Amino acid sequence: MSDQEKEPLFSAKNIKLLTGPLDKNNPITIQVLGICSALAVTVKLKPALVMALSVTIVVAVSNVVIAALRSYIPDRIRIIVQLVVIATLVILVDQILKAYAFDVSKQLSVFVGLIITNCILMGRLEAFAMANKPWPSFLDGLGNGAGYGLILVIVAFIRELLGSGTILGYPVMEKIGIYSIGYENNGMMILPPMALIVVGLIIWVQRSRDKSLIEK
Repeated sequence: MSDQEKEPLFSAKNIKLLTGPLDKNNPITIQVLGICSALAVTVKLKPALVMALSVTIVVAVSNVVIAALRSYIPDRIRIIVQLVVIATLVILVDQILKAYAFDVSKQLSVFVGLIITNCILMGRLEAFAMANKPWPSFLDGLGNGAGYGLILVIVAFIRELLGSGTILGYPVMEKIGIYSIGYENNGMMILPPMALIVVGLIIWVQRSRDKSLIEK
């Protein structure tokens, strides 16, 4: 057996595939991918959570499929094959949402379908799944999906709390009595440009904390 075949399922290298995208190789703040959905679905926390979960599932499963088939995919049609795999998974996710979470599906509108064009998916398939085996590819997809989802959840939490005074629809600001001292919801937080500003602040905090990221 080769050294790669003997490698433990959760070796240090494999663990890094999971943890790296959560911080130093985050797909949004470091790779600058998936910014459009960070604008579109982060007004409320619930749609952001559903989008984060959907993208994580699609990128993890598509990574496994492409990694398993990579030896049989002609190079000249690899992009087409990748798009077919992604589109199939996205359609399944979209239909499941419509069946079991119709209200959220309506809030997400066309953005679930636009997962097909999310740069994170094509980036991971091209950069990783086409050159690695299914298990590492699954971990890479899971890690990048989680890293993407983490930023979406943070941005949505801030925007919903400050823009609507709620978290998952629960009236947080009202319950803690903030309105009684004159606070009003910041309507600017629900506008798309504020998502970019919040993401920019996250990038600033991240790179201020770790100076090595400034060179990236």
